[in-house]
Amino acid sequence: MSNEAVAIGLTTSPTKSFSERLLLFTLASIQFTVVVDFLIVLPLGPQYMRVFNITPAQFGLIVSSYALSAGISGVAASFFLDRLDRRPALLALYLGFGLGTLFCAFAPTYALLVTARVVAGAFGGVSGALILAIIGDVIPEARRGAAMGLVMSAFSVASIVGVPLGLVLASHLNWHVPFYGLASLSVIVWFLSLRALPALQEHLRHDRDHHPVTRLLAVLRHKDHQMAFLFMAVLTASGFVVFPYLSNYMVANVGLTEKQLPLIYLSGGFCTIFSMNWIGRWADRAGKRRVFIIMSCCAMVPILTFTNLPRAPLGLAIGTSTLLMICMSGRMVPAMAMMTGSIEARYRGGFMSINSSVQQFSCGLAAYASGHIIGQSATGELTHFPWVGLISMTCILSCLYLSQFLKAPTSPLGSETALVVEHEC
Repeated sequence: MSNEAVAIGLTTSPTKSFSERLLLFTLASIQFTVVVDFLIVLPLGPQYMRVFNITPAQFGLIVSSYALSAGISGVAASFFLDRLDRRPALLALYLGFGLGTLFCAFAPTYALLVTARVVAGAFGGVSGALILAIIGDVIPEARRGAAMGLVMSAFSVASIVGVPLGLVLASHLNWHVPFYGLASLSVIVWFLSLRALPALQEHLRHDRDHHPVTRLLAVLRHKDHQMAFLFMAVLTASGFVVFPYLSNYMVANVGLTEKQLPLIYLSGGFCTIFSMNWIGRWADRAGKRRVFIIMSCCAMVPILTFTNLPRAPLGLAIGTSTLLMICMSGRMVPAMAMMTGSIEARYRGGFMSINSSVQQFSCGLAAYASGHIIGQSATGELTHFPWVGLISMTCILSCLYLSQFLKAPTSPLGSETALVVEHEC
């Protein structure tokens, strides 16, 4: 157990300390606001297109600008993230994210809204990476799966609260209001973080005087890191070749109405809140890779079913999509626990920052590629969707193979050169 964990009151006992619970709640709150900021744009497309008189491609730029900005900023942050105390770094990034969200609320034109999304993405994406690095730094291996499940369940809560509430506020008032509300919530969470986050400096004791470029090259040249980045890119792509088109497929092919769509997100989000935490605890007991393999195999069933689903009753449609969300999100909990455990503390911040960029770029490329595969019939139904399902299943099978290369470091290494040479020999 690290000195950092001891310093903030964490223990190796099965029972979590109050400090650990408060830290995880704070990190989950930050993650919640960041996820809501990303998701809240997706259902507002019709309003943006009407208010700004823009095309679907221009609306796509509003969505992709956030992800691309997060990806680029993640690469930039990797140069210095491991040379800073985690606490002030996260507070500064989250403050920038809050200001970017407020900028979105004020934006009067399409061009300024895109610019605001770039700002929010630049800070929000790196904040998410730093949260994962902090968990890897201070949460003991025995509880890391459960901790990942708790923090990552913020996505489920965002799906339940963020998407429906954002739609209600935008429909009854205007599209600016959800961003005002999120900016206000970010202020509260920032002050909570100011009080709850401890100083996190253990990682600074290693190789403090190495140049950032040298550290970045060491991270990128490490064969274990390269396999981890490839694993995460394929893992992310397996979901994002399907999920961006879930709503369209449900309406055009399965026969749901747009008013019924919130039920899909409410059911899936509610169930994954419990499933992700349970899967995290299961991974701690049974082994993270074993649970990842089981959940990946389970995910292929709803992928194949959903992408071939014909016209169906509402209950069957909700059941299929909910099972899909449970299984696909369930893979991420042990996967991220394996990822954080495979990186030395001195490189974890930079690694997770680059990893966040890999995820963002993979999201964009997967959605772009599947968009060119999927067609539309004369009646408005999506075509070639089963092919997207087969691509997703191929990615899932590839992840099963790649997961064997995620391994924890066996010993601390004295320099970047040793880090590279050990795996070249």
